[in-house]
Amino acid sequence: MYVGLPNPNVVLPVKKMKITNLDTKNPKEKSFEVLYNPQSYTRQKVAVYSPISLLGADAPIVQFQSGGWEVLTFDLFFDSVSSGNEVGGTIVDKLKFAGNSLLPTIASVIDVRDYTKKVTKLLSVDSDKHRPPELKIEWSSLQFKGFLSKCEQRFTRFNERGNPVRAILACTFIEHRDVKKLFVANPLNSPDTTKYHTVRQGDSLWSLAAEEYGDASQWRAIAAANGLSNPRALRPGEMLVIPALV
Repeated sequence: MYVGLPNPNVVLPVKKMKITNLDTKNPKEKSFEVLYNPQSYTRQKVAVYSPISLLGADAPIVQFQSGGWEVLTFDLFFDSVSSGNEVGGTIVDKLKFAGNSLLPTIASVIDVRDYTKKVTKLLSVDSDKHRPPELKIEWSSLQFKGFLSKCEQRFTRFNERGNPVRAILACTFIEHRDVKKLFVANPLNSPDTTKYHTVRQGDSLWSLAAEEYGDASQWRAIAAANGLSNPRALRPGEMLVIPALV
């Protein structure tokens, strides 16, 4: 018999992570609590750049393309033989796990796949949306909206009948943001940022100034930045610097 400090999750229950399906209308599939909170999680965000080669230059210039999506990763633990009522879920789940922990493994009435599939089914394509469901993950200060993009299942313990009783799921989620809100928060036509433009047939300094600055009379700034003595002599394929207006 174990003698020592009690499980802190029993004495002072820790709020469990909640995963909500924002697309489903089925209340039974709307949201669920994980059995155990992850020990840690990682949030990763990148910016996407691409090199642009200039004729005769010693190195390419770097052009910002876009912001990358944020990626959230963590591992979820599942156990049906040594866990009691400290697990997350409904009262029925807690009672079921508490009773199951008192049984020998061969008599286990819980197959952890019944719980891991709550997560893995979030990769299934919704017939109405034609994509997997959008999710909301809530755990104290962690608030994240996006999609489950990858889930690796690893079953680590089995009962005498060969049924899995313990598993670890490595989950990867990618951020989803509303397109309209994204462009309102990050306008793309800011005149205070230096840009680069590849000349196309029909381009003129006047049209570029109107497009980039909203003022065709600013064509002289583009001409000066590129050393153009003849503003009409634009060659398709030529790279132009569109300077920031200060």
